[in-house]
Amino acid sequence: MSHVALEAEVAAKAEHPRSGCAHDFEQVFHVLPHAEAHAPGRVNLLGEHTDYNDGFVLPVAIPQQTRVAMARNGGSTFRLHAAELGSAVEFSFEDPPTEHFASYVFGCLRLVHEEGVDIPGLDIHVASDVPMGVGLSSSAALEVATLRCLRELLGLQLDDVRIAQLAQQAEIQDAGVRCGIMDQMASSLAATDRALLLDTRSLERRMVPLPEGSAVLVLDSGVARSLATSGYNQRRAECEEAARLLGVESLRDVDHLEYIENLPELPRKRARHVFTENRRVLQAVDCRDPKAFGELMNASHASLRDDYEVSTPELDLLVDLLQRQPGVLGARLTGAGFGGACVALCKREAVQQVARTVLAQYREAGHQGRLLVPATD
Repeated sequence: MSHVALEAEVAAKAEHPRSGCAHDFEQVFHVLPHAEAHAPGRVNLLGEHTDYNDGFVLPVAIPQQTRVAMARNGGSTFRLHAAELGSAVEFSFEDPPTEHFASYVFGCLRLVHEEGVDIPGLDIHVASDVPMGVGLSSSAALEVATLRCLRELLGLQLDDVRIAQLAQQAEIQDAGVRCGIMDQMASSLAATDRALLLDTRSLERRMVPLPEGSAVLVLDSGVARSLATSGYNQRRAECEEAARLLGVESLRDVDHLEYIENLPELPRKRARHVFTENRRVLQAVDCRDPKAFGELMNASHASLRDDYEVSTPELDLLVDLLQRQPGVLGARLTGAGFGGACVALCKREAVQQVARTVLAQYREAGHQGRLLVPATD
């Protein structure tokens, strides 16, 4: 099938509802897939911008998944169909894709190939209900699902940690985002009913129960994260400079806050956020009081707003509206910032009411938000 013909096929099939990954694949490529896999997005409860500083994070998986199906096509090229984007791309190792969304898949294939695995030409179908561009790690879900599918197809000896490591390198090397490993580890290892405490330096991890009687709520601010990539890379560089000034390998290695207070203003603020955020994660792990857990989330948002400077007026308003609700224990922005989503820990019975009330108040202030988690049909 030519590239033009495949695009026409995509357009024609977009008018019909999906009825399963294998069926979608067959509709586009006219054969059944040889392997299928999926991976979830994630929301981070605490530990924002600490992972690339070798720190601690506390994400939880969300119900929404990215699904990848593959079949050998008998050639040497890769044909990728992204259902939600209505896009079809053809590429090879010698002729990489120029489309950004395809770079994540290409990076995963390339890294496995460079480890000595013979990867045949493949037809690849991607479908996802992980919200894109709001800080819920749709890219990590795509990378992990791609690698899981490749593992299934070729019988690869890749455990879930190695899959996360390869996924991270694909994002850094091929998508141009100097990310830490939190998103990929969460997509590969986290659950929806427990948080994943992860030491991003050692990769030691354990599951942590959510506070009793609580539930996670995620709302989209409606503000596109237009500066997320450039701002993210800038913040990482600023943290590296702060570590250099402090004479440590990473901000994870700073033992006392008073060392940080002697830095010039900008590196001081960035390092102070990382130091205090690591403390908040470790305090939350042993916190059995839902209210105290929520207060740590509130403090995290203040730090992200004032010291790390990645919030926006819209995110601040949405967080403030959430924090004022009696059914909310704590709330903060989640993800890289500069737009995107907010996460709140709520009393379980109050989640839907909180969502309705806060989104209505947000609309009255002239903004359009939406409910992301719990997922709606």
